[in-house]
Amino acid sequence: MSTLAPTPAGTTAHRSSAVGDALVLAKRNVIRLYRTPQLLVFSTIQPVMFVLLFVYVFGGALKPALRAQGFPYSYPSYLIPGILVQTALFGGGGTAVGLAEDFSKGIVDRFRSLPMARSAVLMGRTLGDLVRNVFVLFLMLVVGTLVGFRFHNGFWPAVLAVLLALLFGFAFSWIFAIVGMLVREPETAQVAGLLPTFPLVFASSAFTPTSSMPGWLQAFANHQPVSVTVNAIRNLTQGGPVASSTLQSLLWIVGILVVFVPLSVRIYRKG
Repeated sequence: MSTLAPTPAGTTAHRSSAVGDALVLAKRNVIRLYRTPQLLVFSTIQPVMFVLLFVYVFGGALKPALRAQGFPYSYPSYLIPGILVQTALFGGGGTAVGLAEDFSKGIVDRFRSLPMARSAVLMGRTLGDLVRNVFVLFLMLVVGTLVGFRFHNGFWPAVLAVLLALLFGFAFSWIFAIVGMLVREPETAQVAGLLPTFPLVFASSAFTPTSSMPGWLQAFANHQPVSVTVNAIRNLTQGGPVASSTLQSLLWIVGILVVFVPLSVRIYRKG
């Protein structure tokens, strides 16, 4: 006896239910974040410290490299696009810690016993972390403005730059989701999430021009996703050719989502 295929109406209802479940869990994660403000404080202190450190400690030493590259504005205008990408990337690491904590406390087991879509747990987590990134990125823009950052390319390119940073962090959240599911201990997940992100951030154009790096490192730094996205955001906010770098960044984002969304859902269902 063959199994009947779901009707289009049934498929639509299932998708609608999955979206609703994801939104409910995203709301739960956002509420939990604001009920534990220390989590929000610690997620904002680090990028603020990076801004102050690079502007006031390293900024003077980096000015000659920027002048040699022909960058016409102050170092904060060069730095903040890199800080936005770094903040979005490190913010995505909260997905690993949050999922690992839910696993360690048995919350995921309770979710599994409820009549909800399996993908909703992961989507709710990544959407909740996306909302947190919105807050932190706007805070970084305020801090950047206070130290000298300015938008030099108009309003809509600035909006697109912020959206690109948020999409980048959202894409990497799915990679970190896999880390959280495999590790399942919050402390270990935090360390495991930082290990791959630090080389990506510091071996990039986020803080310094890649032309100052050794030739063997430039080949990696110029084409990895952090540099590509930083360059796109920097061109959008400060002026420059935006089409190529923005397209490359979007291709990285789409590629990461295409690979890691189904992979993370598969790991969750097997776990």
